[in-house]
Amino acid sequence: MRASPARRMGSDGERRLVPRTPPRDFAEVYDEHVWQVYGFFAYRLRSRPDAEDLTQQTFERAMRAWGRYDPARASVQTWLVVIARNLLIDHLRADRSRRERTITDVQDDDPALVAAPDRHDLGLEPDLDRALSELSERERELIALRFGGDLSGPEIAELTDLTLANVQQILSRALRRLRASIERDRAAAVR
Repeated sequence: MRASPARRMGSDGERRLVPRTPPRDFAEVYDEHVWQVYGFFAYRLRSRPDAEDLTQQTFERAMRAWGRYDPARASVQTWLVVIARNLLIDHLRADRSRRERTITDVQDDDPALVAAPDRHDLGLEPDLDRALSELSERERELIALRFGGDLSGPEIAELTDLTLANVQQILSRALRRLRASIERDRAAAVR
């Protein structure tokens, strides 16, 4: 079976057709892509343990499905980020349903009334983490796919069912907002 080519950026900045071929074994897939998957979760979550757990779950699910991976449909990287994105959606839905409790269900000594410890150590700079929290869900998702998952604009567009122009516009606007927020914080710290 011959794999369809993928477009990749060459060292000279030109896009080239590169055949999509699966790595020899799954260990290579893990070694090559674990930080991209973790990066995707780090941009989307505020908890290092959750990002680590979901990264592990992504590779567990991918390993079980490795025999069904089709390089003609997507690159390994895109395939893994799709799995990660689906797990993130499930995680956020489950987290939301766990938080929905009536006030009569909560006792005075319930842990839900105690502030959770600050667990923002995901490897992101604190000013970037704070600036990301100011973005919309869609903006954070596209930033996570682009910079955490290291996907290209066309790959993000296909994954999210947005046009490439829309992806580029949202990313551009989000990056401008991030930069302005970080610069504002740094200027305030200097005063």
